Amino acid sequence: MEQRVLEALIHAVGGDASRVSTGDSERDLHSRDLSAHEPRLPDVVVYPTSTVEVSRVLALAHEHHVAVTPFGAGSSLEGNALPVHGGISLDLTRMAKIKRIGADDLVAIVEPGVTRSGLSAAVGTHGLWFPVDPGADATLGGMAATNAAGTTTVRYGKMRNQVLALEAVLAGGRVIRTGTAAAKTSAGYDLTALLVGSEGTLAVITELTLRLQGIPEHTVAARMSFPELEAACTVAATAVAAGASVQRLELLDAATVAIVNAYQGTTYPETPCLFVETAGNRAAAIEDLDVVVSFGRELGATGVVIEDDPDARALLWKARHSVAYATTAASPGRRHRTTDTAVPVSELAAHAAYARDLLERTRLKGGIIGHAGDGNLHVDLMFDPACEQELAAIDEIVVLLVGDALARGGTVTGEHGVGLGKRAALAREHGDLVELYTGIKQLFDPRGIMNPGKVIP
Repeated sequence: MEQRVLEALIHAVGGDASRVSTGDSERDLHSRDLSAHEPRLPDVVVYPTSTVEVSRVLALAHEHHVAVTPFGAGSSLEGNALPVHGGISLDLTRMAKIKRIGADDLVAIVEPGVTRSGLSAAVGTHGLWFPVDPGADATLGGMAATNAAGTTTVRYGKMRNQVLALEAVLAGGRVIRTGTAAAKTSAGYDLTALLVGSEGTLAVITELTLRLQGIPEHTVAARMSFPELEAACTVAATAVAAGASVQRLELLDAATVAIVNAYQGTTYPETPCLFVETAGNRAAAIEDLDVVVSFGRELGATGVVIEDDPDARALLWKARHSVAYATTAASPGRRHRTTDTAVPVSELAAHAAYARDLLERTRLKGGIIGHAGDGNLHVDLMFDPACEQELAAIDEIVVLLVGDALARGGTVTGEHGVGLGKRAALAREHGDLVELYTGIKQLFDPRGIMNPGKVIP
């Protein structure tokens, strides 16, 4: 990057040279995320602390045709935050103010660098919480950019359901505001929904107005074991179809439970299982859980353990959230890659069986987990990056799982986004819409500087 551009970037952030870094360590830190994609070094890392500074940086990047890739916690799983064309890695973690907690309106206004746990801790004193739970303690700006989801989606929906309004900066530095703090609006095109999930390819999010939820009066969970993976999936689909108001409904196969036990020191039965949680007033929570448990027993559950104690429930969800770390720890020297497909819940059992058969055929190390309540399936795979045969086998599994999901009326990505890894798959799902996507991209980003190389095939 030219010295004059670096000097202009320092000026854009108020003359603070410490917030414009070309150091090897900081560039390396921003060259990778949690995905299996190869690292890509940015030319420079810039740390803005305000919307004004973001605007100045984007205006400068637009003028000089410099790529800009927003960066948060680096927890994305499809290479969403990798600067594939170098340029500027725009680290938004120093924009981390909670600007307003509107307890009466159940909203919060935050900067993009606030983490989900940070927000929930701040609003917890008001008897509120932010419900989207992707596992990793991601930044809310990053979660909005990828339309993140997680264990609670079955009840509360994804990030797009929680974002009422946005402030964002376009490629030329123009600041726009979309949506309002009102609970609903029918005014104009829904640009808020468009920017949520756009992965930084259209604009940089600098402020979010988010829905909050009241902390339920009572929460109860259950752990159910099954002899077969398909039975667990069928129970989940049946419970959802019956209208059971579950807050979490998670699937783990036997291999996954085994590595979690080894990692966490738990002693859960090493068979396919469902982790279930319901919440509300005490009577309703217990009644909803009873509905799911009754379906489980009818469909062959070999063991049901009710977790009413808060510590036991916390251990249950700690175990679920540790799956990626447990998988990595179980295979030292190997790398981790996770798939992400989603199907209608009625198709989950068949899709999971197909995934299991692929693992058995390829003999790759891996496990199957899923947000069973919304049909979202992940296959966690470990591979030797030096083994071309394993790399080819994993690529084949991803392609085949995508094909099976589409054939069942599903999608190529339920929550990880398109990023680098699913661009070709996006064309398989929405090939007739790619021309429209490209037109929108051209309108928002005529010089192609906004997270280039992502989403659009």
